Amino acid sequence: MQRAAVFVDAGYLFAQGSVLLTGTRQGREHFSLNIPRVVEAFKTTARASCDLPLLRIYWYDAMRAGRPTPEQAALADANDIKVRLGQLNSAGEQKGVDALIITDLAELARNHAITDAVLLSGDEDVRVGVVLAQQFGVRVHLVGIHPARSNQSRSLMQEADTTTAWDAATVSAFLAYSPPLTPAAASAASSHSGLDALIEPIIASLEMAELSALKALFASSGQVPADHDRALLRVGRSHYGQATLTNPERSTLRSTFVRLVLAR
Repeated sequence: MQRAAVFVDAGYLFAQGSVLLTGTRQGREHFSLNIPRVVEAFKTTARASCDLPLLRIYWYDAMRAGRPTPEQAALADANDIKVRLGQLNSAGEQKGVDALIITDLAELARNHAITDAVLLSGDEDVRVGVVLAQQFGVRVHLVGIHPARSNQSRSLMQEADTTTAWDAATVSAFLAYSPPLTPAAASAASSHSGLDALIEPIIASLEMAELSALKALFASSGQVPADHDRALLRVGRSHYGQATLTNPERSTLRSTFVRLVLAR
């Protein structure tokens, strides 16, 4: 069956995406990922590479503190994405992620589940997975982040059937940078930063049509729909550490949600 699958090394995506957008490598805590937009970016790239039906997007990352982050959980909840998680060691290095990519590439190729693979990575170690997939007739389309020739393994690029690189316009469509706060600003924002971090994954999981509908609603009214309100109350109980929230706490949750939606 002629189908394509996408394989995403999230460590490479965030590391090189941060360099492209800011000029230097930044911590992930300074970035927010728009999940519907990153899914669409990969689907668009897959169509441009081979124009075949999509099996799914495989997203490879490392767990922090032995459990998925809210962002990783939101990705796993999204349509068309399969999240595979390795571990993060004490030095902040991913462990086991490359092996997961290699295994999936080889197994999908061996089982004739795909004919084309779109791979975003720069690591020399995944080259063996490319070779194995190609031995079963799979064409591998390597995607990098500009300037790819300085942040991707040369032998990996040579092994791939095609190569392409995303520019800043493509990456900034789904990856947003929030500069670190100054001490004064951090003090002023401390009461909101924890809530923002909890609510952002809820917003990131929204489909584009749903996000647009919420923006239109909030432009004329601050009323939060009931299904979103229930999700907010759940994260609020976690944030405030109590089963029943006060009216001011509920109001803060809703106003934060409205603010973050309108900022998208």
